[in-house]
Amino acid sequence: MAKKVVATLKVAGKGKEYSKVITMNKSPKTGAYSFKEQIVPNDFVKDAIAGKTL
Repeated sequence: MAKKVVATLKVAGKGKEYSKVITMNKSPKTGAYSFKEQIVPNDFVKDAIAGKTL
């Protein structure tokens, strides 16, 4: 699936303006980990890692 996402972002040479951010969250009840994937512009990568939404 990652290849499909990367291929769709390469539109007119602008594919390098976006990054895929994967954050890991731990459930307080069960202790299990879950992962959240986002595709964000490079300017907002730090915000996405901090947990702020666009």
